Amino acid sequence: MPDHVHMHIGITIPPKHPVASVIGFLKGKSAIAIARLSGKERNFSGEHFWARGYAVSTVGFELEQVRKNIREQEVADSNNGQF
Repeated sequence: MPDHVHMHIGITIPPKHPVASVIGFLKGKSAIAIARLSGKERNFSGEHFWARGYAVSTVGFELEQVRKNIREQEVADSNNGQF
């Protein structure tokens, strides 16, 4: 879709850190940085930059798995996050 960006981040997360916490941190900090780059200085409450979901793999993704994840995310976004 022309208004979407899909990002692949190849990182190693130590077992003591929950994956959801690391992803939340990355999404939060990057959304603030992008907002500031576009001229917004503060008050980010109520705004959403990233979609709710994410995909994690310990082995690697096949292309069809990535496509399936994107399709499911599109459905979730069109239903406001409710299936």
